[in-house]
Amino acid sequence: MDQGSMLLMKSPLYRTPSIPYRRPEKADCDLPLLDQADAEIRDSFPKMRSFLVARGGSLIYEQYYNGHESGSLIDLRSATKSVTSILTGIAAGQGLLPELDQPLLPVLERYVRKQTHPELKDTLTLRRLLTMTTGLAWQTGKKLGEPLIHRFHRSRHWTSFALSLPVLPEMVGRFQYRSVDTHLLSVLLSECTGQDAFAYARDHVFGPLGIEHAAWSSSPEGHSMGHVGLYLTSRDMATLGVCCLNGGKWNGAQVIPPEWLSQALQPQVDGYPAFGDYGFGWWTGKMNGQSFSCAHGHGGQQLYLFPQVDAVVVFTADSKVSRWKNPRPLLQRFILEAMR
Repeated sequence: MDQGSMLLMKSPLYRTPSIPYRRPEKADCDLPLLDQADAEIRDSFPKMRSFLVARGGSLIYEQYYNGHESGSLIDLRSATKSVTSILTGIAAGQGLLPELDQPLLPVLERYVRKQTHPELKDTLTLRRLLTMTTGLAWQTGKKLGEPLIHRFHRSRHWTSFALSLPVLPEMVGRFQYRSVDTHLLSVLLSECTGQDAFAYARDHVFGPLGIEHAAWSSSPEGHSMGHVGLYLTSRDMATLGVCCLNGGKWNGAQVIPPEWLSQALQPQVDGYPAFGDYGFGWWTGKMNGQSFSCAHGHGGQQLYLFPQVDAVVVFTADSKVSRWKNPRPLLQRFILEAMR
């Protein structure tokens, strides 16, 4: 049993996180339109677990479905990647990581096998891991499916597996959704901070934000899974989003470096039309004329940031599904219209 599984078993079943609350009308938001989104969820999204809206730093709308509550832990799936990016930014701000364009292979040298592609020495950088532009040979489907991820997860040595992938020169610098890139960020955090990503998150993000009820699964090597594996409550997802919209500040304290957020939440490379462009571990784009950044996970785990209207929207749903319905149209039809 891995460390993450043990943490999940030891976590209390329910502990309701606190977050400031305001009525939607007080936040200049149209309550009937939010209620219409809720009605649509109940009618057409049978796998949904929660729907939350925060505006101006306060929670203004909160609904749960299928027996879930405010203290229920949610499997973020690939939305974990955006949290890994935030941790990377904090460690970089502390001067613990190599510069964005500095070669990383010397830091990861103990994981390197003889068959490691020679071009990796120059192409593997922090910027390319953050933007998924390493050029490591990978397969990605139209809906972000990754056929090779099962081989990766079955390996006993995830880091060496990733570093042994061939480098495709024509893909270096081009975006391709590739989970191994983000897991290597977690390994880098462990090597440079002396803590796994979960321990580092508890000290530098979760603790300052008052996030107590969380878990993070680990790899066979003991690293937190950088690409998936994080469990948070919906309220704590909203809290993290509010902190990001507030320039990384929470209760007057600077938690996340603002200069990192200005890069992470902005497009760095062309992404995929159905999802948006890509920043540092965050999807970015425009919706109904509003710029957004999004942490996105399989099944419909989504944390949306809308800076122009100072709003955070959280959707969570059953993650153990092969096919699922994207709640994005609810934003376009009801939620953003409620904040015009």
